[in-house]
Amino acid sequence: MFLRRGLALALAAGLIGAPPAFGQEVERGGRPSQRGLLEYPSIHHPVVSDRGMVASQDDQASQAGADVLRRGGNAVDAAVATAFVLAVTLPRAGNIGGDGFMLLHLAAENRTVAIDYRSVAPRAARLEMFLGPDGKENDAVSSVGWRAAAVPGTVAGLWLAHSKYGKRPWVELVQPAIEIAEHGVRLSHDESFAFDWGRERLSTSPQAKRTFYRTNGALFSPGEVLKQPELAWTLRLIQRSGADGFYRGEAARRFAADMRAHGGLITLEDLAAYRAVERPTLVGSYRGLVVHTMPPASAGGATLLEMLNILERFDLKSMGQGSAQSIHVMAEAMKLGYADRYRFLGDTDFVRTPLNGFISKAYGTERAKLISPDRARNTPAEMPPGDPWRFESPSTTHFSVVDGQGNAVSNTYTLGSDFGSGVSVEGAGFLLNNQMNNYAHNEAAEARAAGRAAPLNALAPGKRMLSTMTPTMVFKNGKPWLVTGTPGGSTIINTVLQIVVNTVDFGLNIAEAVHQPRIFQGAAPGPLNLEPNFNPDTVALLKAKGHVVRPYETMGSAQSILVENGRAYGAADPRRPGALSVAP
Repeated sequence: MFLRRGLALALAAGLIGAPPAFGQEVERGGRPSQRGLLEYPSIHHPVVSDRGMVASQDDQASQAGADVLRRGGNAVDAAVATAFVLAVTLPRAGNIGGDGFMLLHLAAENRTVAIDYRSVAPRAARLEMFLGPDGKENDAVSSVGWRAAAVPGTVAGLWLAHSKYGKRPWVELVQPAIEIAEHGVRLSHDESFAFDWGRERLSTSPQAKRTFYRTNGALFSPGEVLKQPELAWTLRLIQRSGADGFYRGEAARRFAADMRAHGGLITLEDLAAYRAVERPTLVGSYRGLVVHTMPPASAGGATLLEMLNILERFDLKSMGQGSAQSIHVMAEAMKLGYADRYRFLGDTDFVRTPLNGFISKAYGTERAKLISPDRARNTPAEMPPGDPWRFESPSTTHFSVVDGQGNAVSNTYTLGSDFGSGVSVEGAGFLLNNQMNNYAHNEAAEARAAGRAAPLNALAPGKRMLSTMTPTMVFKNGKPWLVTGTPGGSTIINTVLQIVVNTVDFGLNIAEAVHQPRIFQGAAPGPLNLEPNFNPDTVALLKAKGHVVRPYETMGSAQSILVENGRAYGAADPRRPGALSVAP
């Protein structure tokens, strides 16, 4: 039923705002005519609703969130239900053993807040535990297995959001995930392939092997049902006792026991001490629109706002969407933003960072002067980190939700790598993150050997590691207009940047904005990575400007919603099979 409703609504969504009437042809510029044929100015169309929207990477998760909205829940309630279902249906990224960031807009209070539920290092963690005999980071320890896991934050973050801002009963919101875990997920071809791809990592722990493979180690085939009874057991404890059902009690005891048995670092004391934190959002602006995004331990929000401030000095609209000139300017802005990100950002509970410098218009103007309109600058000397202190005055998945009352949620959460550390907790059935590899271990070891101060993202017990996750909202006339975010590791910030530019500068509807091919450019001297299907003439022009172009796979999964005149337009990013926008 919801698919038919969504398709019918999508047919009416040729333009943002009021769609053309049926029976009218739309001429260039979107003006209706009476020539007898209905045509549209856009190839891609969002799903449309006057009652809210849920856009996620999994159809069952989107449906669960939309069901909550139909029953009178708000955007926070729908986000909680969506997140728990993703922990069952998308085990490579959805999670209760990982972490993330959530932006919430509270319409009745006209207030936007950030909930930081990033993982923290266990109290026993020390740098030398993650280094090999050569003094370099040992990926076999920091990325795979029990020691790779940091103290998870997801359940605490969802509980904090619901406790303060939810409306429907918590037990109701966890129930859909329990039912799916008990009755099973019918695997698609993509999901079956993902378990094949992740076989080595998921063979790390006996519980993971028992859950995701047959007793003889063979794969479940597409169309077969995968049940997760141990995960359902843990979810029932969370349903009954909230965050305490995860961080205390029998689930926590099984967690800590599995850690002790395999040389892991997380203890009962670490679990009991974990806290999600509500923080003020980072606030900037772009071409007159207000932008709310995530503060550290996200490195994404500050970097995004710096890059937007740089781009504001250029007339991207006149350059044209997808042109070599607009791509060139964005790539050069990305180089500058990433150079600053690596040098200046860290967990603000532990280090000082120049956040006001990052969001300063004057700093953006200064950095923009380094961009040549004709030539790519490909060395660190040409695109160095700046000095934002002078301007001080200080596998992942994403989903977006809006409700009919004007509330909105932008949530990105992760296990780190696909399937995290590969460890599923014995008897509890949830996969653990591998976030201990996101500290600057190599740089910290070099600094210690040289007697220098540790880098800002160095490991410390209880410290949050930096993240690129960048849930973002753009506001028009004081209300959420664009709700977006994406997975994608280091490509996250640039993907969010391009969604904002596509909607604001180029006036694309949200479905078109999500479908456009993407670029990724890190700090110099890294290459300019291009998704498939860029025009070869454009690529040739970029090379002529000096860009080192590299063909790349798809980037991100930007599940996004645009709200215009009280109407929600949802766009599920097709880069990840199974994504769906669902109207309540």
